[in-house]
Amino acid sequence: MSLKPEHDKPAAGRTPAHRPEPDSPRAGYGARSLAVLRIAAGLLFLWPFADKLFGLGYATPAAGAWLRGGSPTNGFLSNVDVGPFASMFHAWAGTWWADWLFMLSLLGIGLALVAGAGLRIAAVSGTVLMLLMWAAEWPLARTTGAGAPTHSTNPILDYHLVYALVLIALAAACAGDTWGIGRRWAAFVGDRTWLR
Repeated sequence: MSLKPEHDKPAAGRTPAHRPEPDSPRAGYGARSLAVLRIAAGLLFLWPFADKLFGLGYATPAAGAWLRGGSPTNGFLSNVDVGPFASMFHAWAGTWWADWLFMLSLLGIGLALVAGAGLRIAAVSGTVLMLLMWAAEWPLARTTGAGAPTHSTNPILDYHLVYALVLIALAAACAGDTWGIGRRWAAFVGDRTWLR
């Protein structure tokens, strides 16, 4: 005998209560809002990937395109002039492995978010990427190594950390189930929940 009310049990062929059907009233505006946020966040990662790959002339000039031999990490990391990790980031700047890891991260996280699949992996890898970028900008510092003001607007919470929190929230809310392939992906990976 179960102590749970009968209406809490999923009917045959239905998903458990924590994953509402996409068209149910529970999915509603909240799920669609998270889907829009998920897709927008994905495009935030895919745009710099495309700009650095092709040199679209925004952050990366055509001559600096990765396809033309430019380095996606050299410009940013070699100019780090603040924080305790500056020398480490200088050593990483322009190395082949840093370029590949950075570009694969942008592409993988962006595609996962837009598609709505693998959001847990995207949340973990995106959080690591955002924490590294936060450490490179080191908003805790008031001045650079040269003594110039950093113009840091908040010594702790900046946009990198907010992006990381967004990635975590999207994965926790199964935001790929609405307007994405999250349900199909979850069925495909089965019990390997870390892949969801």
